Amino acid sequence: LYLLVCRLKSSVSFLTRPDRPNLAYHKLKGRNPGVIFLPGLNSNMNGQKATALEDFCSSLGHAFIRFDYTGCGSSGGKFEDCTVGKWRKDVLSILDELTDGPQILVGSSLGGWLMLHAAIARPEKIAALVGVAVAADHLVTTFKKLPIETQKEIEEKGEWKFPTKHNEEEYYSLRYDFIREAENHCVLNSPIPITCPIRLIHGMKDDDVPWQISMQVADRVLSKDVDVILRKIGQHRMSEKEDTKLLVNTVDDLIDKLATLA
Repeated sequence: LYLLVCRLKSSVSFLTRPDRPNLAYHKLKGRNPGVIFLPGLNSNMNGQKATALEDFCSSLGHAFIRFDYTGCGSSGGKFEDCTVGKWRKDVLSILDELTDGPQILVGSSLGGWLMLHAAIARPEKIAALVGVAVAADHLVTTFKKLPIETQKEIEEKGEWKFPTKHNEEEYYSLRYDFIREAENHCVLNSPIPITCPIRLIHGMKDDDVPWQISMQVADRVLSKDVDVILRKIGQHRMSEKEDTKLLVNTVDDLIDKLATLA
């Protein structure tokens, strides 16, 4: 526990931006490719996957960054005011302001959707992608599957209670405007212009984001170097000891592969 407390206190830094809220982050100096962890919806940089990757990069001497999106964790701004577009800009801010040279993005759930956007926007900076339970387009797809009456009610109320097992309320409250804005960021309805190596890890017992989404991503990206790794008993969080080991090994293999390519 002492270690954990030390880690949480371990200097969080803030990226200040003239026109946007400050972003909280933790950066480890080291060699390239650097690794950047993108958390999921309503998650933060202190999750188990983020800290396991940090320990791994530290032992290997590679650069590593974990951070909180606007309105999440220790970053500035309000969650209610956030959009997929704003979070996408957060990822690009981190990439542009805090990194030099090639990076491997590791995106969990919503972070997996955002990492695809970052790779499309900054192809020259992204060496490889690792998705864990990638939730590409998921909020929009889920909304559109609701009965039309329910969609209308949500539009009138202006709020959608998106069901989840990950908090006490058993829902995340999302604004209707959030869904409308998210539609502009859907990637699965056409080829995805990403050509770097991609590894997609997904649990087949994921009750939040169906593993078929990882298959769709694999199908849509232009990259030929794509592996989908399905864990038969894996759940959404993928934070069992064996899951974490798989994630770390996947990143390790990519680092080796990139070194060989270089």
